[in-house]
Amino acid sequence: MAGDRARDRQPAEPDLPPQLNPAVLPGDDLEDGSVLLGLEFAGIDWSGREAAGAEIDQCRLVAVSLSRARLRRALIRDAALDRCDLANLQARDSSMTRVAVRGCRMTGCSLLAGGLRDVVFADCRADLASFAGSTFSDVAFVDCKLEQADFGDADLRSARFTHCDLTGARFSGAQMAGARFARCDLSGINGVTSLRGAVITGGDAIALAYTLAGALGIVIDDD
Repeated sequence: MAGDRARDRQPAEPDLPPQLNPAVLPGDDLEDGSVLLGLEFAGIDWSGREAAGAEIDQCRLVAVSLSRARLRRALIRDAALDRCDLANLQARDSSMTRVAVRGCRMTGCSLLAGGLRDVVFADCRADLASFAGSTFSDVAFVDCKLEQADFGDADLRSARFTHCDLTGARFSGAQMAGARFARCDLSGINGVTSLRGAVITGGDAIALAYTLAGALGIVIDDD
Protein backbone atom coordinates (compact mmCIF):
# COMPACT_ATOMS: atom_id res chain seq x y z
CA MET A 1 0.00 0.00 0.00
CA ALA A 2 2.79 2.42 0.86
CA GLY A 3 4.36 1.74 -2.53
CA ASP A 4 1.06 2.49 -4.27
CA ARG A 5 0.74 5.82 -2.44
CA ALA A 6 4.28 6.79 -3.43
CA ARG A 7 3.60 5.76 -7.01
CA ASP A 8 0.43 7.89 -7.23
CA ARG A 9 1.89 10.98 -5.56
CA GLN A 10 1.64 14.09 -7.72
CA PRO A 11 4.19 16.91 -7.55
CA ALA A 12 3.23 19.57 -5.01
CA GLU A 13 1.96 22.84 -6.47
CA PRO A 14 3.96 26.06 -6.02
CA ASP A 15 3.08 27.89 -2.80
CA LEU A 16 2.36 31.31 -4.29
CA PRO A 17 0.82 34.20 -2.36
CA PRO A 18 -2.60 35.39 -3.61
CA GLN A 19 -1.14 38.74 -4.61
CA LEU A 20 2.22 39.29 -6.28
CA ASN A 21 3.92 42.65 -6.64
CA PRO A 22 4.84 43.67 -10.19
CA ALA A 23 8.61 43.57 -10.64
CA VAL A 24 10.27 46.92 -11.22
CA LEU A 25 13.64 47.08 -12.97
CA PRO A 26 16.45 47.69 -12.37
CA GLY A 27 15.79 47.09 -8.67
CA ASP A 28 14.26 43.65 -9.22
CA ASP A 29 16.81 42.45 -11.75
CA LEU A 30 18.49 39.07 -12.13
CA GLU A 31 22.14 39.32 -11.17
CA ASP A 32 24.75 37.68 -8.94
CA GLY A 33 23.30 36.98 -5.49
CA SER A 34 19.95 38.62 -6.19
CA VAL A 35 16.95 37.53 -4.07
CA LEU A 36 13.67 37.95 -5.95
CA LEU A 37 10.72 37.32 -3.62
CA GLY A 38 6.95 37.58 -4.15
CA LEU A 39 7.17 39.22 -7.57
CA GLU A 40 5.54 38.87 -10.98
CA PHE A 41 7.74 39.33 -14.04
CA ALA A 42 6.01 39.81 -17.40
CA GLY A 43 7.75 40.17 -20.75
CA ILE A 44 11.20 40.70 -19.20
CA ASP A 45 14.21 40.03 -21.44
CA TRP A 46 16.98 38.26 -19.54
CA SER A 47 18.40 36.60 -22.63
CA GLY A 48 22.14 36.07 -22.45
CA ARG A 49 22.21 37.06 -18.76
CA GLU A 50 24.86 35.54 -16.45
CA ALA A 51 24.19 35.19 -12.73
CA ALA A 52 25.53 33.13 -9.84
CA GLY A 53 23.74 32.34 -6.59
CA ALA A 54 20.46 34.04 -7.55
CA GLU A 55 17.21 33.09 -5.78
CA ILE A 56 13.74 33.25 -7.31
CA ASP A 57 11.20 32.55 -4.56
CA GLN A 58 7.39 32.73 -4.74
CA CYS A 59 7.45 34.41 -8.14
CA ARG A 60 5.54 34.13 -11.39
CA LEU A 61 7.36 34.58 -14.70
CA VAL A 62 5.16 35.19 -17.76
CA ALA A 63 6.68 35.36 -21.26
CA VAL A 64 10.12 36.01 -19.76
CA SER A 65 13.14 35.27 -21.94
CA LEU A 66 16.08 33.44 -20.39
CA SER A 67 17.34 32.29 -23.76
CA ARG A 68 21.11 31.68 -23.74
CA ALA A 69 21.31 32.77 -20.09
CA ARG A 70 23.92 31.15 -17.83
CA LEU A 71 23.00 30.45 -14.23
CA ARG A 72 25.15 28.86 -11.52
CA ARG A 73 23.92 27.70 -8.12
CA ALA A 74 20.51 29.24 -8.77
CA LEU A 75 17.58 28.44 -6.47
CA ILE A 76 14.06 28.52 -7.90
CA ARG A 77 11.37 27.75 -5.34
CA ASP A 78 7.56 28.04 -5.31
CA ALA A 79 7.52 29.54 -8.78
CA ALA A 80 5.39 29.41 -11.93
CA LEU A 81 6.93 29.85 -15.36
CA ASP A 82 4.34 30.41 -18.09
CA ARG A 83 5.19 30.66 -21.82
CA CYS A 84 8.81 31.57 -21.10
CA ASP A 85 11.71 31.22 -23.54
CA LEU A 86 14.31 28.96 -21.95
CA ALA A 87 15.98 27.90 -25.20
CA ASN A 88 19.69 27.23 -24.74
CA LEU A 89 19.55 28.29 -21.09
CA GLN A 90 22.47 26.78 -19.19
CA ALA A 91 21.91 26.17 -15.47
CA ARG A 92 24.48 24.21 -13.48
CA ASP A 93 24.36 23.04 -9.85
CA SER A 94 20.95 24.69 -9.50
CA SER A 95 17.76 23.56 -7.77
CA MET A 96 14.03 23.77 -8.46
CA THR A 97 11.46 23.04 -5.74
CA ARG A 98 7.67 23.23 -6.21
CA VAL A 99 7.90 24.77 -9.67
CA ALA A 100 5.37 24.63 -12.52
CA VAL A 101 6.83 25.11 -16.01
CA ARG A 102 4.04 25.38 -18.57
CA GLY A 103 4.02 26.11 -22.29
CA CYS A 104 7.71 27.03 -22.31
CA ARG A 105 10.22 26.78 -25.13
CA MET A 106 13.17 24.74 -23.82
CA THR A 107 15.00 23.66 -26.98
CA GLY A 108 18.65 23.03 -26.09
CA CYS A 109 18.10 23.97 -22.44
CA SER A 110 20.68 22.45 -20.06
CA LEU A 111 19.85 21.77 -16.41
CA LEU A 112 23.01 19.95 -15.42
CA ALA A 113 23.84 18.27 -12.09
CA GLY A 114 20.83 19.93 -10.51
CA GLY A 115 18.12 18.92 -8.06
CA LEU A 116 14.46 18.99 -9.05
CA ARG A 117 11.75 18.27 -6.48
CA ASP A 118 7.98 18.62 -7.02
CA VAL A 119 8.35 20.06 -10.52
CA VAL A 120 5.88 19.83 -13.42
CA PHE A 121 6.85 20.41 -17.04
CA ALA A 122 3.66 20.64 -19.11
CA ASP A 123 3.20 21.39 -22.82
CA CYS A 124 6.87 22.30 -23.18
CA ARG A 125 9.05 21.95 -26.27
CA ALA A 126 12.30 20.56 -24.83
CA ASP A 127 13.94 18.84 -27.78
CA LEU A 128 17.74 18.54 -27.45
CA ALA A 129 17.45 19.57 -23.79
CA SER A 130 19.90 18.09 -21.30
CA PHE A 131 19.17 17.03 -17.73
CA ALA A 132 22.37 15.00 -17.41
CA GLY A 133 23.44 14.14 -13.87
CA SER A 134 20.38 15.74 -12.26
CA THR A 135 18.25 14.23 -9.50
CA PHE A 136 14.47 14.12 -10.00
CA SER A 137 12.16 13.72 -7.00
CA ASP A 138 8.42 13.70 -7.79
CA VAL A 139 8.86 15.34 -11.18
CA ALA A 140 6.31 15.03 -13.99
CA PHE A 141 6.66 15.65 -17.72
CA VAL A 142 3.23 15.96 -19.37
CA ASP A 143 2.58 16.49 -23.09
CA CYS A 144 6.18 17.51 -23.69
CA LYS A 145 8.32 17.21 -26.81
CA LEU A 146 11.59 15.70 -25.60
CA GLU A 147 13.13 14.43 -28.84
CA GLN A 148 16.84 13.69 -28.36
CA ALA A 149 16.77 14.98 -24.79
CA ASP A 150 19.67 13.81 -22.61
CA PHE A 151 18.90 12.18 -19.25
CA GLY A 152 22.29 10.47 -19.01
CA ASP A 153 23.42 9.59 -15.46
CA ALA A 154 20.28 11.22 -14.01
CA ASP A 155 18.32 9.85 -11.05
CA LEU A 156 14.82 9.39 -12.49
CA ARG A 157 13.49 6.92 -9.95
CA SER A 158 10.47 9.05 -9.01
CA ALA A 159 9.94 10.79 -12.37
CA ARG A 160 6.95 10.21 -14.61
CA PHE A 161 6.43 10.89 -18.31
CA THR A 162 2.91 11.12 -19.72
CA HIS A 163 2.13 11.54 -23.41
CA CYS A 164 5.65 12.74 -24.22
CA ASP A 165 7.66 12.37 -27.42
CA LEU A 166 11.00 10.90 -26.31
CA THR A 167 12.18 9.86 -29.76
CA GLY A 168 15.95 9.39 -29.69
CA ALA A 169 16.24 10.47 -26.04
CA ARG A 170 19.33 9.33 -24.13
CA PHE A 171 19.09 7.44 -20.83
CA SER A 172 22.57 5.92 -20.61
CA GLY A 173 23.65 5.43 -16.99
CA ALA A 174 20.37 6.75 -15.58
CA GLN A 175 18.73 5.25 -12.49
CA MET A 176 15.24 4.28 -13.64
CA ALA A 177 13.73 1.87 -11.09
CA GLY A 178 10.23 3.23 -10.41
CA ALA A 179 10.19 5.78 -13.25
CA ARG A 180 6.85 5.66 -15.08
CA PHE A 181 6.06 6.08 -18.78
CA ALA A 182 2.49 6.29 -20.12
CA ARG A 183 1.49 6.86 -23.75
CA CYS A 184 4.99 8.01 -24.72
CA ASP A 185 6.94 7.63 -27.95
CA LEU A 186 10.13 5.79 -26.98
CA SER A 187 11.33 5.09 -30.51
CA GLY A 188 15.08 4.90 -30.97
CA ILE A 189 16.02 5.84 -27.42
CA ASN A 190 19.66 5.42 -26.40
CA GLY A 191 20.62 3.53 -23.26
CA VAL A 192 17.49 1.39 -23.39
CA THR A 193 19.02 -1.15 -21.01
CA SER A 194 19.08 1.56 -18.31
CA LEU A 195 15.26 1.31 -18.17
CA ARG A 196 15.59 -1.68 -15.84
CA GLY A 197 12.91 -1.33 -13.17
CA ALA A 198 10.92 1.34 -15.02
CA VAL A 199 7.12 1.00 -15.32
CA ILE A 200 5.89 1.24 -18.92
CA THR A 201 2.33 0.89 -20.24
CA GLY A 202 1.60 -1.97 -22.61
CA GLY A 203 1.39 0.06 -25.80
CA ASP A 204 4.70 1.76 -25.11
CA ALA A 205 6.35 -1.57 -24.31
CA ILE A 206 5.42 -3.02 -27.70
CA ALA A 207 7.06 -0.13 -29.54
CA LEU A 208 10.06 -0.27 -27.20
CA ALA A 209 10.62 -3.96 -27.97
CA TYR A 210 12.22 -3.16 -31.33
CA THR A 211 14.69 -0.72 -29.78
CA LEU A 212 15.52 -3.18 -27.01
CA ALA A 213 15.99 -5.99 -29.51
CA GLY A 214 18.41 -3.86 -31.51
CA ALA A 215 20.42 -3.01 -28.38
CA LEU A 216 20.72 -6.72 -27.58
CA GLY A 217 21.56 -7.72 -31.15
CA ILE A 218 18.27 -9.58 -31.59
CA VAL A 219 16.90 -9.79 -35.11
CA ILE A 220 13.11 -9.71 -35.25
CA ASP A 221 11.75 -11.78 -38.12
CA ASP A 222 8.22 -10.63 -38.94
CA ASP A 223 7.76 -13.89 -40.80
